[in-house]
Amino acid sequence: MKKLKCHCGQVEAEINIDNFNKILRCNCSICKRKGAIMSIVNNDEFKIVKGKEKLKIYQFHTKVANHYFCTVCGIYTHHNPRSNPSKTGFNLGCIDELDTFKLQDVDINDGLNHPLDKK
Repeated sequence: MKKLKCHCGQVEAEINIDNFNKILRCNCSICKRKGAIMSIVNNDEFKIVKGKEKLKIYQFHTKVANHYFCTVCGIYTHHNPRSNPSKTGFNLGCIDELDTFKLQDVDINDGLNHPLDKK
């Protein structure tokens, strides 16, 4: 079990995960701007335990994905991707015991060329 929290501590979540098997960055229009390194779990493995009322959802383009951020400090905490809304991606930088600057060989998710955008 890992604990995630935003910068100001108003939002906290528990993640039922021991090892981060999937670590990635995404090059889509929002992720390249926020620059977060993420991991992902099933929705039932991610639970907001504090500050749900402090979260705001940002949606764009197809308005399927939900990107959550703290309304107090502005930190992106997690999201539900449009490619699989039954998953929760989360900001590894919000886990205090993890130093994201020591992570190597982080995979890149090609959100810039998302398959749902193909015509």
